[in-house]
Amino acid sequence: MQVLKVKYAIWAADHLRCIKFYQDTFGADLSFEMEVWSEVTVCGATIGIHGGGEGKRTWTGLSFQCDDILAGVERVKENGGGLVREPEEEDGMVHLAFCYDTEGNEIMLTQKRN
Repeated sequence: MQVLKVKYAIWAADHLRCIKFYQDTFGADLSFEMEVWSEVTVCGATIGIHGGGEGKRTWTGLSFQCDDILAGVERVKENGGGLVREPEEEDGMVHLAFCYDTEGNEIMLTQKRN
């Protein structure tokens, strides 16, 4: 067996809204779209979006490392997502933010510590 691709799957009550969130927030490219299953890529990683979700808040383990975490948090909020809790400064900087997308999928934004 040869592995051809690794995909990370999340659920969406509204797959089109979810696709738009990842495109507008993280610059995702749409590679495949159907109501039941769609795929976007961000920095070479594939996120599969499974339609038919219930929109409940769910921790995913999905994490995005950003160059400017505070700008990332603002972009999440501008595009219909939100914060699980306000990011806190640690060791002189904010380097971690717990957020959620338009479908309730909890995601993490990180920024490399200097």
